Amino acid sequence: MFSLSSTSSTASAASPILAVGLNVEKQINRKTLSFEATKERIKRMFDKVELSVSSYDTAWVAMIPSPISPSSPFFPQCVNWLLDNQHFDGSWGLTQGQPLLMKDSLLSTLACILALKQWGVGEKQMNRACDEKQHSPIGFDIIFPSLIEQAQNLDLNISPGATNVKELRHNRELELQRGNASNSEGWRAYLAYISEGLGKSQDWQTIIKYQRKNGSLFNSPATTAAAYTHLKNTGCLGYIHSVLEKFENAVPTVYPLDIYARLCMVDSLERLGIDRHFREEIRSVLDETYRYWLQGEENIFLDSTTCAMAFRILRVNGYDVSSDPLSLYSEDKFSDSLGGYVKNVCAALEIYKASQIIIHPDESALAKQNSWTRHLLDLVNNDLMFPYHLSLERLSNRRAIEQYSVDSARVLKTSYSSLNLANKDLLKLAEEDFNLCQSLHRDEFKQLSRWVVETKLDQLKFARQKLAYSYFSTAVTLFSPESSDARISWAKNAVLATVVDDFFDVEGSEEELINLIQMVEKWNVDVSVDCCSEQVKIIFLAIRGTICEIGEKAFKWQGRDVTNHVIEIWLDLMRSMWREAEWSRTKYVATIDEYMDNAYISFALGPVVLPALYLVGPKLSDEMVESPEFHCLFKVMSTCGRLLNDICTFKRESEEGKLNVVSLRLLHGDEVITEEEVIKEFRGLINNKRRELLRLVLQEKESIIPRACKELFWKIVKVLHFFYLKDDGFTSHDMIDIVNAVIQEPIILSELLVDEENLTEVAPN
Repeated sequence: MFSLSSTSSTASAASPILAVGLNVEKQINRKTLSFEATKERIKRMFDKVELSVSSYDTAWVAMIPSPISPSSPFFPQCVNWLLDNQHFDGSWGLTQGQPLLMKDSLLSTLACILALKQWGVGEKQMNRACDEKQHSPIGFDIIFPSLIEQAQNLDLNISPGATNVKELRHNRELELQRGNASNSEGWRAYLAYISEGLGKSQDWQTIIKYQRKNGSLFNSPATTAAAYTHLKNTGCLGYIHSVLEKFENAVPTVYPLDIYARLCMVDSLERLGIDRHFREEIRSVLDETYRYWLQGEENIFLDSTTCAMAFRILRVNGYDVSSDPLSLYSEDKFSDSLGGYVKNVCAALEIYKASQIIIHPDESALAKQNSWTRHLLDLVNNDLMFPYHLSLERLSNRRAIEQYSVDSARVLKTSYSSLNLANKDLLKLAEEDFNLCQSLHRDEFKQLSRWVVETKLDQLKFARQKLAYSYFSTAVTLFSPESSDARISWAKNAVLATVVDDFFDVEGSEEELINLIQMVEKWNVDVSVDCCSEQVKIIFLAIRGTICEIGEKAFKWQGRDVTNHVIEIWLDLMRSMWREAEWSRTKYVATIDEYMDNAYISFALGPVVLPALYLVGPKLSDEMVESPEFHCLFKVMSTCGRLLNDICTFKRESEEGKLNVVSLRLLHGDEVITEEEVIKEFRGLINNKRRELLRLVLQEKESIIPRACKELFWKIVKVLHFFYLKDDGFTSHDMIDIVNAVIQEPIILSELLVDEENLTEVAPN
């Protein structure tokens, strides 16, 4: 019996150890508390959309004269807000001294000066000056010269040395000439959107067709205020009153933005890999968005960015949404819209992302949109290099974290900011979560490395040693701590499947192959007596030990014994491999149908994926695993994998005298067909199968397989597409860096704690 106080030397020796232990425990507790506090702050962000107010738009509202006394402002509280919210350097705008937003500051400042001059107040504020230029807000070349002219008409002293009025007017005329020459709907919508910059030259009666149900024009307070000044439209006035009721003394540059902002939050959480912490909040947002979708909410369907994002996020989360609304954003229609005219890259990118979620054969319009948006977005490398079916969660999460900007400033006609669009808490939580999960992955990888040695698999010199790739394939998609059992099962079975494949393919004798199958069939055998070789003994014991381990773990998840099912999965694989070995030994040339009926099983995804399904959470009954839906999911997934493999390994296997689907198609084809044509044909089949699988995974109606289980089929297809992107993924040297990025190298963001710019003001609750 040992006692800490038994001797003084024991106590003195133990106390430093205890102190270290207590310090470590305190650090862990602090990190846990910080992690949970960050989560709570993010959860509260779902309750309201925080949106900065705009001095530019507030100035236009402040310019509206009172209908009772035209020499007085209709909204004096806005005039007072302008007086109280000038920056120290004399400018107005979202931020002070931001070098990339100087044009925005110029525009906002001049609009505020004009508003104050109109009512003869703020002499002190008007005498200050601000004048530099960088990024252009939408309509700057037209609006700013118009404001200069108004300022000069009001005898304001705008320094020509600081602002080249002649050049500004020239740029304005050039843009007007180009636009008027096209006379497109996109140009007309653009002119309507920047109407406040056209003044009396605008045909105000024609722009009212852009008025929305809430009374606004384009959800823009500035445009709506200018329209009311000229038209005295009650809808416009009602909108302005409603915005001021929410924001009190000032207005934002766009309102409402709730649907878009909340979808951005969901999208950011998913891209950063932390959405699992906010399932309830995300489900609430998506349910609400789906209701709006069914109601035809114009704040979704009149904005291409919001519409495309809503479609994509709703569809991949299992909501039944039609792609028909996206037909409004075909190439010709998009280019003839406001978004197309101003070259809205964000809108084009969202349409591109949405166009990848094709699950029905009749969605050719989405395929066309994928083509033209891809051409338009040549510079957006990440999203083009890694489309949806190539996007592996943890790699995508890492890229998103490393490229995430906590600066939430966006620019329309003027800049605006919202913590719902970007903020430091999301980045902080994402970095901590990634590194936390990765530390667990490193421990699991060490455990698996010991297992390879303990089972003597490392002694099988004929077998490819692919533990790192096998573990990567699961950690990159099933990364959460709760998925540990599924990851271990996936990785072990992937290693074993590779060993068995090599054994049947190159090493095992006919006697050994038959013996191995018999060992698994009999199961309870004396390996020292019944195994015909040491190799068979090592392989069988590793398989049996792994299956028994999975059976024990699965019992805790499922409440029943699934060991026999896992044994049958392995037997199906071995029998299919035996059949291929027999074909090779007897020089039998199978038909394509014969080959594929066997090859989708021999591709060896059965032991990798199917046992893991029992370990991801939902209960799987015998009825489910024996259902046509379950079999279809497995067959479509495995067919994709087999075709990808055969295309990439065709040349190598042909040199080795092995037949696969490509060589069989060339051999059995009735017509003269080239290798390139065959590969193109099978790539088309892969695309169709991939879309069929995505439909099976996403559909909720008449599906009995839990969504969490179906997603595993899709996850492994994405892994396979990634592995076979260039060549046989198991032989690609550049995969090493990618594997390390997921398993070994933590994310260290040196600028994580840099404060983001303060919001000018946020909407009250």
